[in-house]
Amino acid sequence: MSDPVIEKIKNNPKYALLRRKRNSFGWFLSILMLVVYYGYIALIAFNKAFLAQPLGEGVTTLGIPLGMGVIIFTIVITGIYVFRANSEYDTLTKEILEDATR
Repeated sequence: MSDPVIEKIKNNPKYALLRRKRNSFGWFLSILMLVVYYGYIALIAFNKAFLAQPLGEGVTTLGIPLGMGVIIFTIVITGIYVFRANSEYDTLTKEILEDATR
């Protein structure tokens, strides 16, 4: 069985645009996250002395703020994706649904 609304959506050029934009941005953010995460892990594996440098006179080393930076970076790029999804992608989705139900 084939629903005519689904066929209209699949054939809509805005749907192809939405998929292309969403997928390319998602892959970009995923690759960015992998580079940051595995870069931090590579530092742990191959340059422990760099991460073990103390910050100031205390016991905190450079690895702690860098690790926190990885976590904060994850939160920031998630927020960026959510912002873009709620603005650009939702607008396109609404236009696609309006075109399909006419």
